[in-house]
Amino acid sequence: MQNAPVKSPFPVFDGHNDTLLKLEIDRIKGSERSFFERSTTGHIDMVRAKEGGFAGGLFAMFVPSNPDQDFTKAFNPNDPVNFQPVPQKQAFDFTMRLVERAERLEAESEGSVVICHTPEENQAAIDADKLAVSLHIEGAEAIDTQFYALEEFYKRGLRSLGLVWSRENAFGFGVPMSHPASPDVGPGLTGAGRDLVRACNQLGILLDVSHLNEKGFWDLARITDRPIVASHSNVHSICANSRNLTDKQLDAIKESGGLVGINFHVSFLRPDGSHAQDTALDVIADHAAYLLDRLGEDRVALGSDFDGCAVPKDLGDVTGLGRLMETLDARGFSAEVIEKIASKNWISALRESAA
Repeated sequence: MQNAPVKSPFPVFDGHNDTLLKLEIDRIKGSERSFFERSTTGHIDMVRAKEGGFAGGLFAMFVPSNPDQDFTKAFNPNDPVNFQPVPQKQAFDFTMRLVERAERLEAESEGSVVICHTPEENQAAIDADKLAVSLHIEGAEAIDTQFYALEEFYKRGLRSLGLVWSRENAFGFGVPMSHPASPDVGPGLTGAGRDLVRACNQLGILLDVSHLNEKGFWDLARITDRPIVASHSNVHSICANSRNLTDKQLDAIKESGGLVGINFHVSFLRPDGSHAQDTALDVIADHAAYLLDRLGEDRVALGSDFDGCAVPKDLGDVTGLGRLMETLDARGFSAEVIEKIASKNWISALRESAA
């Protein structure tokens, strides 16, 4: 039985979703659907977004290791083929398809979807009850080492970038999704990776360290002059998955003025690392409480990974965001802090990165 929608009392601007990829995969599978009609698949469409109070966020553009794979089969995290490097031209073409999909959504929306180029545009869209879309690249395989592609994507609206996904590329090394495991695997950023950090700083593109290994994290921290953001990661001390952040990393994020967006994927939340979706929303609150204590109330946000992960059953999809807010309220979080977690901290982070 599907959960009844519960709308968040505050608009939710979220740090990470894979909805553009999900829509593109549906097209590849021959089951294309309209984003503007209620769906029984995935986590986000326009109807459910309105019901849950989902106001937008960083819409990721991710290139699978095998873009021509049979997407009717479930993703196998233990198959090495799903973590192979992707050639730059192939990644560029696939990423551009996702940019064009976002642009079509905006054009077809009759003004209800806005690709936002500035934090002010994001806030204006939220205030006008429109869906604020900020384009994000997850894994920079589409970027050439001369950064011509970076400039092209920036012109089309790219405002956030993660140098790696959980695989190697020209810029650095990603972490596996292993439990229990340390994020300290593999070498640091390459020379091109260090140059990419500087190029993003110059353009005002937010840099995301989710999926980046620990040595790469520290390389980035030494180079960047902007806030360090983990768009969809959790607390390693609670859940020892290599995708999560150690206390030392959290301290560096705080010192930089950055933030952490809490990932809803159950195996990144649960202390036992299980993929069981029968996971209480209190576990999300556990991570939030730890991060608030470590980082402060201005450095904690949401990074759901909607349409790219297995979320707790009680959340379900965006229509369950109100239940999450009720859980945070029951744990004693003030309305002011919940509102910051829901959207205000992300808008501030984007503003500080673009300054």
